[in-house]
Amino acid sequence: MSATVYLLLVGAVALERLVELVISARHAAWSFARGGTEHGRGHFPAMVALHSALLIACAGEVVVAGRPFVPALGWPALVVALASQVLRWWCIAALGPRWNTRVIVVPGLPLVTAGPYRVLRHPNYVAVVAEGLALPLVHTAWVTALVFTLLNAVLLLRYRIPAEERALALALGRSPHRDARS
Repeated sequence: MSATVYLLLVGAVALERLVELVISARHAAWSFARGGTEHGRGHFPAMVALHSALLIACAGEVVVAGRPFVPALGWPALVVALASQVLRWWCIAALGPRWNTRVIVVPGLPLVTAGPYRVLRHPNYVAVVAEGLALPLVHTAWVTALVFTLLNAVLLLRYRIPAEERALALALGRSPHRDARS
């Protein structure tokens, strides 16, 4: 795979993120119209910055550092990157208008247990982690894969997932200090 084809792939992922933001804005309006409340707003700008930086760094590392395409790594990484997109859209479909890039919960709605939520508590974050590792590795941008994965784990997921759990627990009338499924 040439660097040009890889850059087109990264561009396609960037375009897909823009589509997600449009969908998210519509879903936020739907949620707010039904009494939804937003939680964990403090980490949202950092999340947007980190996810944008992932795409920029993927392209930058390949171009500036001249990272080659290594088929034994690149093709499996491409499969994982594409599978992460499938999982992400499966999450969006399963959550319907409740899916959002922000943590917005509509009180009184039950937990979604369809689609990937039947087997995973936070399948969208599985997709994010898989993509954050795989997309850079398609063209051996290993520094980007490592830095994004560490920053995502340390700066975002350790705050975002608990924020979602607390928000869901409150919306379901449960103690935010217990597992929201209990």
